Amino acid sequence: MIERTPAANAVTYAIMTLALGSVLLPFWIVFCASTQSLQAVNAVPFSFLPGGEMLANYANAWDRGDLGTALFNSFAMAALVTGGKIAVSALSAFAIVYFRSSWGTVFFWLVFMTLMLPLEVRVVPTYNIAADAFQPIRLLVQTLTGIEVSVEWNLLNSYSGLTLPLVATATGTFLFRQFFMTVPDELAEAARMDGSGPWRFFVDILLPLSRTNMLALATILFADTWNQYLWPKLMVTDPAYRTAQTALGALIPSPDGAPQWNVTMAGALLVVLPPLIVVAVLQRWFVRGLIVTEK
Repeated sequence: MIERTPAANAVTYAIMTLALGSVLLPFWIVFCASTQSLQAVNAVPFSFLPGGEMLANYANAWDRGDLGTALFNSFAMAALVTGGKIAVSALSAFAIVYFRSSWGTVFFWLVFMTLMLPLEVRVVPTYNIAADAFQPIRLLVQTLTGIEVSVEWNLLNSYSGLTLPLVATATGTFLFRQFFMTVPDELAEAARMDGSGPWRFFVDILLPLSRTNMLALATILFADTWNQYLWPKLMVTDPAYRTAQTALGALIPSPDGAPQWNVTMAGALLVVLPPLIVVAVLQRWFVRGLIVTEK
């Protein structure tokens, strides 16, 4: 049993205050830099007080980076990938847990092994398929029948190219599988006796029970997808589909230009705000999904 004493409480609060300060200090520096003039942000020593160029810097960053379109594309990408990952993970975990098969464990471990292959490792073959999605089908048809098929499907510069290759996730499948295994078998048996089919049992019983888990997973997936840089950088060359992370490159000056760090910091702060808002709104559900199990 932990005994609460004034000394222990003081040490605890001191550690928490120090941790909070270390987390908030970078954001305060970025905010101050985004409100200062070019001369002030490059001055030594740096001033930790806000300046008077806030509106001008944010307007400049918004226009130069076309952040309105970029933020919409990032939100669409993050929302679609998050929804797709949750749907695919829940369905795959449901099939592995409730459809009894001798191959269920094998399929699960094959999916789980993909955790060892991050996007950076499989980016080249994934990009090759995304550039020509029908290539495997053409090769299969040609191998089996000898007939050459000329159908092509290019996913570059499209929302499907930004989202579809990122939808599958072993992490989500693992989390849903672990939760479904904690659901009592009597619940599935009672639903079967009441005439409930697999789909109705999944929609009406399992999904409501896993609501907190889904929201906790959605919080992580949304922030992770929002911060994707490598994949959007490879898939998009059309500025109309550029995401917020890649749009920040437009705020970086050319090698012979003066670094406008005040404008760059303003753009960075605008880009980081949406995931912070999502995490703040879903914070309560995120914590409950980690520590609470609803039955």
